[in-house]
Amino acid sequence: MKTFCLTAMIVLLLFYSNGIRAQIAQTQPKQVVIGSIDNIQSKILNEQREVWVYVPRSASDTNYSKQLYPVVYVLDGELFFSSVVGMIQQLSSAYVYPEMIVVGIPNTDRTRDLSPTHMDSWQFLDYVMHFEMCKNSGGGEKFISFIERELIPHIDSLYPTAPYRILIGHSFGGLTVMNTLIHHTNLFKAYVAIDPAMSWDSHKLLKEAKKALASNTYSGVSLFLGIANTMNVGMDTIKVKKDTTKSTEHIRSVFDLRNYLNNNRQNQLEYVYKYYNNDEHNSVPLIAEYDALRFIFHYYNLSLFYNDYRNIENLCEIVSKHLGYKVKPPESMVNDLSYTYLFFKRYDESLYLFKLNVINYPESYNAYDSMGDYYDSKGDKANAIDNYKKSLSIKEVLYTREKLERLQGK
Repeated sequence: MKTFCLTAMIVLLLFYSNGIRAQIAQTQPKQVVIGSIDNIQSKILNEQREVWVYVPRSASDTNYSKQLYPVVYVLDGELFFSSVVGMIQQLSSAYVYPEMIVVGIPNTDRTRDLSPTHMDSWQFLDYVMHFEMCKNSGGGEKFISFIERELIPHIDSLYPTAPYRILIGHSFGGLTVMNTLIHHTNLFKAYVAIDPAMSWDSHKLLKEAKKALASNTYSGVSLFLGIANTMNVGMDTIKVKKDTTKSTEHIRSVFDLRNYLNNNRQNQLEYVYKYYNNDEHNSVPLIAEYDALRFIFHYYNLSLFYNDYRNIENLCEIVSKHLGYKVKPPESMVNDLSYTYLFFKRYDESLYLFKLNVINYPESYNAYDSMGDYYDSKGDKANAIDNYKKSLSIKEVLYTREKLERLQGK
C-alpha cells in the first residue's frame, strides 16, 4: 500500500487551506488527546488507583502487522506524563528510540507510597515536612508490591506490551526508583532516578544501596542518575564536600550515591550520571528525562537504515540483544522507504525492501499489496496479480481488489 509522500501532502494542504480556514470558525474545537485514563482496584493498597496510559498511534493502524511496545512507568504521573509522552512521540518518529507505551501513576498519598521507611518529620532543603504530612510515611514496599503484583499484570493484560520496562521517578519518586533497583532489581530493565531524596530517614536507603551495589550483580540493567544544583548562592561542588549544614544535605547525599556508583563498576550495572549545574530541583526533570532516554537507547538508531538500507537487519539484531526479545525491521518504515526507492526507479533497493517485509510479515496483507505494486510498476503483470491475490486472501481490501481487477481486465 502506498502512503502519502511529503510533496503530495503539501499540495493537499495548499489546496484546502482556504477552505479549512473558513470552516474553523464554524466548527467546535477538537481536543488533542495523548492518552486515556484507566482504573484499577488495588487490594494491596485498599483503594482504587487511576493510571494514565499512552499507546502509540501505530497500535491502532490496521494497515500494518501488530507489534509489541516497551513500557515506561512514570511516578508522579500527573506531573511528568505529558513530557515523557511528548519526547517519545517525537523521537520515536525519527527512529531515535522505539515507540513505547507510557503509564503515568498519579498520586493519592505521595509521602506514603514513595517513602521506603516511616518518619514523623523530615527536612528537605529549606522545607520541613511535619507530622501531618509524614504520619503515613513508610508505605514504599507496599506501593512497589502494588506495581509488581497488580499494576504491571493489569497493563500487560490490556495493552500490547513487550517484556522491557523502564521506571522513572523524581525526588521521592527517585528514592522509590533506587529502592526498586536495590531490592527488586529484575522488576524493570532500566531505572531513571532524578535528583532522588537519598537523605530520607538519616540516609537509610543510601546505606542499603551502598551494600547492595558492592555485593550484587546488575548485568543487563541500566541506571541513569540526574543531579540538580540545589546549593545556595556561593556554594559549589568543591565547597559542598566539606559542608555539614542541612541546606546541602540533599545534594551531598546524591553526590555520595554517585561516588559509590562510580567506584563499584564491578557490579556490571550500566550506569551514567549527569549533574545539571543550571537546573534546580523542580526544573531538572524535563532535561533529565530526555538525557535518560537517550542514554538507555544509545544503541537504537534505526534512522541509519536510510543511509544503508541493507544494514537494517544488523541494526535490529543489536536492538534485539539490548531489549531481550526479537525486534524486526518496522514494517511501516520499510514500506515507506520501499516506495521512495520505487519512485526514483531504484528498483534493486525497492525490491530488496519489499521482499524483506514479505519475509518478516508473511501474514500482512499490506506486504503483499505493496509487492504487487512493485511488479505492477515494472510491467510484470503475472507477479503483480499473484501478489494482489495473496493480499486479498489475507484481507479483503477494496483498493487491492480494484488493482487486481484492472490487471485482469474486468
